[in-house]
Amino acid sequence: MVVTSSTASAESNCDRKTELMAIDRSKSGIKGLVDAGLAKLPRVFVHDHLNLQIKSGPPPAGVQIPVIDFAGVNIDSTRRADIIDEIRNACMKWGFFQLVNHGIPVTTLEEMINGIRRFNEQDPEAKEKLYSREESKKVTFNTKIDMSQALAAYWRDTLTCVMAPNPPAPEEIPEACRDILLDYTNNVMDLGHTLFELLSESLGLNPNHLKDIGCTEGLYVMGHYSPACPEPELTMGTGIHTDSGFLTVLLQDQIGGLQVLHDNQWIDVTPIPGALIINLGDLLQLISNDKYISVYHRVLARNVGPRISIASFFRTYIQPENALRMYGPIKELLSEDNPPIYKETNVVDYFKFKHVKGVEGTSALAHFKL
Repeated sequence: MVVTSSTASAESNCDRKTELMAIDRSKSGIKGLVDAGLAKLPRVFVHDHLNLQIKSGPPPAGVQIPVIDFAGVNIDSTRRADIIDEIRNACMKWGFFQLVNHGIPVTTLEEMINGIRRFNEQDPEAKEKLYSREESKKVTFNTKIDMSQALAAYWRDTLTCVMAPNPPAPEEIPEACRDILLDYTNNVMDLGHTLFELLSESLGLNPNHLKDIGCTEGLYVMGHYSPACPEPELTMGTGIHTDSGFLTVLLQDQIGGLQVLHDNQWIDVTPIPGALIINLGDLLQLISNDKYISVYHRVLARNVGPRISIASFFRTYIQPENALRMYGPIKELLSEDNPPIYKETNVVDYFKFKHVKGVEGTSALAHFKL
């Protein structure tokens, strides 16, 4: 029998699918593998396609991800105007910024990180009950797996909770992090309303414009837990991607690993105690007609850990009643000199296209250009 490269590739893909399904069947996640004494990465965690040609590391001298101080944003009109200018510049040039003095107590941030730690470090049986990939469920736990083209697993376990507009019943949220998750997400929703007001103003719009078109209605929260990795150079915590929604509020611990692609270089996002990271998603780039940008980012695996982060995504596709709402470049931003770059789309079609295509290293926005 002659084994062709396509036959070998098909067999290899079949083997990888089998391995990935075995991870799901175990329901114990990455932590279960580590607790069992894993010393060498299984093949499905090895990312052969990692792009190592792009320079990676600390920012060059004078290049820094913007840090915006929110102190006085709601009480000092002069300071508010300065903050709006800073947000505009960050959104045009970086698509990312760190936020300090944002109003959420440091004790709340620390307890949220501890809540995700408690959930992941409890008895495995408590987590196994939630292990699922059913998108209809409001609370799920699983290991990040790409079953589309890459057929790869990522070095992280994730607890996902759909917290708005229709949150789960409190008893559906794991007891290990229930109280703090409810408290933290209420704080994030309040912060999100302020951010979208400032973003609206920074675009020259009425302060309520982005809220009125639904940008603040949906909140999808993912708590990530990445144990220390035995071979971190071979895998990723999160692959190269852009976020799909409008805006993401990220809380990370002090271990680091998040990198942003800026001027064709991977720039480390150095953790700042008490700070939150804000990044724009594809739909905000689309409705701003490319005035603001949604940029590639990734998370490296580390040989220390666990690394814990909580990403809160403002996005609307999780609301059936608004799933077919159309989004296109905001009319007030368009002119003869600034014609629309994108066609209108609804969030169902956008997310369907992005996830069928596979999220790693590709932007779905180009598909929706006129």
